This record gives sequence, C-alpha cells and structure tokens, in this order.
Amino acid sequence: QVQLVESGGGLVQPGDSLRLSCAASGFTFSRYAMSWYRQVSGKQRELVAVITKRGDSNYADSGKGRFTISRDNAKNTAYLQMNSLKPEDTAVYYCQTVLFVSAYWGQGTQVTVSS
Repeated sequence: QVQLVESGGGLVQPGDSLRLSCAASGFTFSRYAMSWYRQVSGKQRELVAVITKRGDSNYADSGKGRFTISRDNAKNTAYLQMNSLKPEDTAVYYCQTVLFVSAYWGQGTQVTVSS
C-alpha cells in the first residue's frame, strides 16, 4: 500500500534552516509528482511546493526564494529544504502524492519557529 513518512521537523529559531524528508513506498515513486503542504491548527491546509516527475518545481509565494523542493528517485524520497525560517512558517508539514484520482498523505511533521 502507498505510504508516505515525513521526518526532519523540529523547533528552530528564526533564520535557521531545516530539511524535511518524505520517504515513499508502495508505488513507483519516479512516475509521480510530489508535493509539500502545511497546516496551522484551525486553518486550511495550504500548498507549499510541488515537484513533477521530471524534476520541475513550483512554489507558493510564501516560500519562494527560501524553500527548495527536490527528489531522489533512487531513494524514493522527496525533500523540502527550508532556509531563513520565520515564525509564520510554524505548521505541520505534510507530503502528498496523487495516484490516478486518489490523494495520499503522510502523517505530518511539526515545524516550530520560535525564539
């Protein structure tokens, strides 16, 4: 079955960096786009970045210039490198993929940016 497992979250100070990982299994990873979303409690989940199967990437305005999405097809893993973190980046971060018409999500990893 499809499984997505995020890791790499934590508590950091403003200006710090984090790299999130999303380990995928149960499908042919290299054939599908991967996305990162984030959600603040009480708010709607929002798209952060997406990377196509070819490696093309797009970002929400909130992360442009600071976040970089990447993938390693040999490791079946997607990454989100986050630099110059701000308190407003605090959220639970989820990775997601869509296979045919079904969306699959990981369990999320908490990122807290606070001094």
